[in-house]
Amino acid sequence: MTLEKGNAALLIAISLALGVAGGYWFAQQRMDEVTDTASPQSASSPAERKALYWYDPMYPQQKFDKPGKSPFMDMQLVPQYASAAGDSAAVTIDPGLTQNLGLRVATVTRGTFDSSLDVTGVLAFNERDVAVIQARTSGFVERVYAHAPGDVLKANAALADILVPEWAAAQTEFLALKRSGDAELLVAARQRLRLTGMPAALIAQVERGGKVQPYLTLTSPIAGVLQELNVRAGMTVATGDTLARVNGLSSVWLAVAIAESDAGSITVGQAVEARLPAFPGTTLSGKVSAILPETNPDSRTLRARVELPNADGRLRPGLTAQVRLNRSTGQRVLWVPSEAVIRTGRRALVMLAEDAGRYRPVEVQLGPESDGKTVIVKGLEEGQKVVTSGQFLLDSEASLKGIVARSEDETDDGVRAERLEQSGSQP
Repeated sequence: MTLEKGNAALLIAISLALGVAGGYWFAQQRMDEVTDTASPQSASSPAERKALYWYDPMYPQQKFDKPGKSPFMDMQLVPQYASAAGDSAAVTIDPGLTQNLGLRVATVTRGTFDSSLDVTGVLAFNERDVAVIQARTSGFVERVYAHAPGDVLKANAALADILVPEWAAAQTEFLALKRSGDAELLVAARQRLRLTGMPAALIAQVERGGKVQPYLTLTSPIAGVLQELNVRAGMTVATGDTLARVNGLSSVWLAVAIAESDAGSITVGQAVEARLPAFPGTTLSGKVSAILPETNPDSRTLRARVELPNADGRLRPGLTAQVRLNRSTGQRVLWVPSEAVIRTGRRALVMLAEDAGRYRPVEVQLGPESDGKTVIVKGLEEGQKVVTSGQFLLDSEASLKGIVARSEDETDDGVRAERLEQSGSQP
């Protein structure tokens, strides 16, 4: 009887144990089902997701269709998966971290782009303002005034006195005909004086004074710098000899060297501002008067000529100047702050700021740059946002993720087709 009671208790205990184990197993199965249903991310774990491609973080522009070792570096290729937003060509940053990372953006603007080019220049003589003094007749140098090459002369400054024996005979004949009263002969004699090279002022002086004036005083017809003085006391001069040369200083030329890459943007008549270290705080204004046809083969620069007024005569050839060439096309163009541009040496990029904290590298074609602005020829549209601070951090992150900036030549259709292909969808 006691044995039967013991067996019954044992059977009851075994039944209870089996019931508890079954309930626990059933509850665990239900819990697993609930967990699987409530956590869809388990179906997209890295082990189960399909990689779009593999890449080497050091060479993200090269994509591979299967895993393995990189042919560039001794390291395993990294898989690239589609992002949660379905865009694998953008870097996603939590908007709350934007300020902590120091990211700043600017708007792509369309407007008139006034640019300037800063170059150096050197003052030179105005070669159009030159006076060459030659002997009109043969004679002898009797006196040379105290002048030397390099002196600054006033207009009509005396240079030398020359004795002209031929003039003495012609003037004596002219005075004799004047006393005879024959008007026709007097006109012929006056014409002969002119043909001997006698200045009209000297002929009038002889006619008024009635005295022979055989001396010619060489004078400078303009004010300027005496460049040459080829007369000495006692020497003989012949007709046509160059006795002196004077360069005027009423205006000077500013010779400007322009790099050949900027030569196409320089035009005749372009406004110029010049600042000389010799005169701090003074700004001179002028215009490009000529663009010389030859390029310096050593420096690969083109020379432009600017004419500057020099009424007070203080601008002297040889002085250097800092020159600003102002350029205004009058056309409305797209531009961004120059700090937003990332130059890699082979191309130029900007980080395009999109919605929901996404940043996409975009390849752009650049135009002129001036005053912190850079013209965008291709790659962006008006109103878009570009990163101006922290863009190098984003570019590095994009490189590590294998995100390559798209060229502006790629069409929207091509971009959409590639995205569909990467996601495994059918268009």
